Formats: sequence, C-alpha cells, structure tokens
Amino acid sequence: MQQFVEQSLNAVRSLAQQGRVVVALADLRHLRTTSPEAAELLRQGQMAAMQAGMKRIAELVSSELTTLQLNRIARASGMDQILRRFQDDEEARRWLLEASNELDAA
Repeated sequence: MQQFVEQSLNAVRSLAQQGRVVVALADLRHLRTTSPEAAELLRQGQMAAMQAGMKRIAELVSSELTTLQLNRIARASGMDQILRRFQDDEEARRWLLEASNELDAA
C-alpha cells in the first residue's frame, strides 16, 4: 500500500505541476478489505493527492464490503467530495472526460 500511495502521489504532483487537470480512474475490483494500517496509508494518500491537485476520481469496485471500507476512508480524507464509483469502466471514463473538459474550460 505504501508503494501504491507513493507512486500515485508522485503522478498527481507531476501532472499538476505541468498544469494538467488531474483526474484518475482507479480499478479496485480486485482489492479486498485492508488492514487498519493500510487503510490509514490510503487515507493519508487521498488527502495528499487532493492537496497536490487531484480534481476527480472514478473508482471501479466489485466487493460491497470493500466499498464500505473505501467509503469510510474517503469520508475521513475528504475525497468523497470528488469521488464517484462505477460498475462500468466506459461510464467511468465518460464521467472523467466530461470533468476534465469542464475543468479545462473553467
């Protein structure tokens, strides 16, 4: 989880520094509930990603139990304000593209 958070945060920072609108599609369909320590790392990473410039994130999640844990983490980090979950990856991509276009125009 530490490596995932670090790599994700580096990507967000790099894109934001280039002046790009940062949106992400996170495919978490194979993620299972995590330990409290890993959940805390994810929460911290989400907060840092938003501070670094993340504008919107779409998540693909298949497990209801994992969704419950991710909801709790997103509420704690504030990411629930820029997050939407999808079952269909094409629908998630459309939502992100619309957001990117809207944010570019703003």
